[in-house]
Amino acid sequence: MTVTDALIATAKETLYTAVLSDVLDSLGVRDRAMKPAIRPLDDTLILCGRARTGFFTEVCHVEEDENPYELEIALIDSLKPGDVTVFGCGASKQIAPWGELLSTASKMRGAVGAVTDGYVRDVKFIRDMAFPVFHGGIAPLDSRGRGKVIARDVPITCSGIRVDPGDMIFGDVDGVVAIPQDMAEQVVALALDKVTGENTTRKELLDGKLLADVYEKYGIL
Repeated sequence: MTVTDALIATAKETLYTAVLSDVLDSLGVRDRAMKPAIRPLDDTLILCGRARTGFFTEVCHVEEDENPYELEIALIDSLKPGDVTVFGCGASKQIAPWGELLSTASKMRGAVGAVTDGYVRDVKFIRDMAFPVFHGGIAPLDSRGRGKVIARDVPITCSGIRVDPGDMIFGDVDGVVAIPQDMAEQVVALALDKVTGENTTRKELLDGKLLADVYEKYGIL
């Protein structure tokens, strides 16, 4: 089942990673939240879209006649509105696959953000663009001679979790979750219900009700 633009818009407007993670837990899917080391460049931005994946591997040299960016460029040039690039680098400490130019090219294609467990650079420029990017660290390193994409639009591992092409990627200041695309509609619907319950719970707590009483009534914490 395709993650629709309407579903993305609804999720981005109302939801947040914590409630989506809770819903995934309730459905027995407890391995789709990226590790806490994955952080946003801008805490105020929300990322929500469909995964387009790239699998990076470490290298230590570039052949004389090789274009080490070939598959990386092909992925970026094929992005569609609503896409999110997800680069799995195996949490490499030598690959910084994302920077200003990829952000610019992606934004012009209608993509809505990027996630990588590698490093990012050109941070000031990306922040000025207000383009949501989530990363495993910041470093000035070019990926040339350090890593390259060897496959795109395939299942990958990013920050310890599986990401399939087309999965719904949601990120905010609390982190990033990858929702399997065949579950996305169900997860969003349940999350919307949970947000309604949390809003009611919050109101009663603000009215001075005891946490124990409110939890007994609604079962939400």
